[in-house]
Amino acid sequence: MRLLQKAYSLIVGLALCVLSLEAQVHNADSVPEKKNMVYLEHANTLSFNKSVNQDAQILVGDVCFRHDSSYMYCDSAFFYKNDNTLEAFSNVRMEQGDTLFVYGQYLKYDGNTKVARLRENVRMENRQVILFTDSLNYERIPNIGYYFEGGMIVDSLNQLSSYYGQYSPSTKLAVFNDSVRLENPNFTLTSDTLHYNTDTKVSTILGPSVIVSDSGTIYTSRGWYDTVHDISMLLDRSEIVSGNRFLTGDSIAYDRENGFGEVFGNMSIRDTLQHVILQGDYGYYDEKSGYAFATDSARCLEYSQGDTLYLHADTLQMITIDSTYREVKAYHGVRFYRKDLQGVCDSMQFNSKDSVLYMYREPVIWNGKYQLYGDTITVFMNDSTIDFAHVKQFAFAAQELDSSYYNQLKGTDLKAYFSGKSVRQIDVSGNAESIFYPLEKDGSMVGMNTTQSAYLTIWLKDGKLEKIKTWTKTVAQMIPIPDLNPQQKVLKDFYWFDYLRPKDKDDIFDVKKKKADEAPKRSNKFVHGDDAW
Repeated sequence: MRLLQKAYSLIVGLALCVLSLEAQVHNADSVPEKKNMVYLEHANTLSFNKSVNQDAQILVGDVCFRHDSSYMYCDSAFFYKNDNTLEAFSNVRMEQGDTLFVYGQYLKYDGNTKVARLRENVRMENRQVILFTDSLNYERIPNIGYYFEGGMIVDSLNQLSSYYGQYSPSTKLAVFNDSVRLENPNFTLTSDTLHYNTDTKVSTILGPSVIVSDSGTIYTSRGWYDTVHDISMLLDRSEIVSGNRFLTGDSIAYDRENGFGEVFGNMSIRDTLQHVILQGDYGYYDEKSGYAFATDSARCLEYSQGDTLYLHADTLQMITIDSTYREVKAYHGVRFYRKDLQGVCDSMQFNSKDSVLYMYREPVIWNGKYQLYGDTITVFMNDSTIDFAHVKQFAFAAQELDSSYYNQLKGTDLKAYFSGKSVRQIDVSGNAESIFYPLEKDGSMVGMNTTQSAYLTIWLKDGKLEKIKTWTKTVAQMIPIPDLNPQQKVLKDFYWFDYLRPKDKDDIFDVKKKKADEAPKRSNKFVHGDDAW
């Protein structure tokens, strides 16, 4: 009997233990874990009113809640203890640690998700960073607050506003979308998408943006701007406009304070006032001095004279002297093309003040079927046409009649005068020599005229010899065509450099070279006499 009583007691005890465990499991499922509970720390009055809110504790006066390390204050609140949520009204304040404070007039807080929704005159303060909006959601787990109906973030240097924005107090990173505006004492940036670090004050541009300042305007769609040091890296074909100058490139490193832009890839500097464009795959521009530099497929387009001059060289420089005067300098491998004038040389300089083109080291220019070359060539422009070209020290002019016959002039100094876009007159002084092939009315050649004199002048009409004048100890000779030998057909130092001639605006990049046995070896400069090429 006693054994049966003991067995019964054991069975009843086990049953009670099972029921107790089931009750604990049930309570664990229905009530949040203790660590996630929102606690009421203080309130002046606590009441229940089913007619107002049957599920809530009604708290009034100096209300304070605690959730983990976060505290929430307000004038009154509804506390839904079973749901672990609350609604706070009037003079709402959230505090997290001693660095983050959020203010508003209404708060709905979910202790399970740790999401706070604040409305009306919301202000989030994180040290020197303040966020203003009327609608803010603050998620405590990722530590991010975001607004979606317009807002503004202000720090010690900048003020940023947008329709949508978010801020992370832990990473110091703010994200802005739609109608973004960054206001700085020195400039204003408007954008579609912008990221901003409130610690470094660097803004990352991720959408179409415009930066306006007293010094100019920047157009870009990607890059970054350091608002402390006024420096930026602009990508994706950005453009900087400074007065009448436009700087464009694939990538631009820009120092706004010093007015210096360095460009990488497809650079273009356009001066709309002085009608010049400087291009290259690398270059830079100094806004304050007006100095520009271009290299790597460098090209300059000068269109102030009506007909555009296309110029290429290894290195190009543009120097602005004043509003009406600039210099363009080209170094090494110079090639240029204009419809009425083409040329090659080693180095060149163009001055806009007097419209003069200076060519140095083995210069050659072409006009129609005429070719001029010498030690140094200076080309004087007049409005949209060429006034005259001056070949100094050693000068040679040639006109192609066909592939075997060339009219030729040679001397110490030569000036070729233009009428319209063609050579009209040529003056030669100092040891003047000439070879001309007079033409019959049917265009046939009867012979070759040669002259030697101190001075010589020829006049041309429609590209043909109209008149020739020589003076001071002239020696002349006429040789019939059948009696000519190849050596007599050309003057000493004659070469026809048509293979070097740029044929169009794109041909300036084509550096043409003949085989060693076909092309003359050229010295550092054109010379005459026994030391010729």
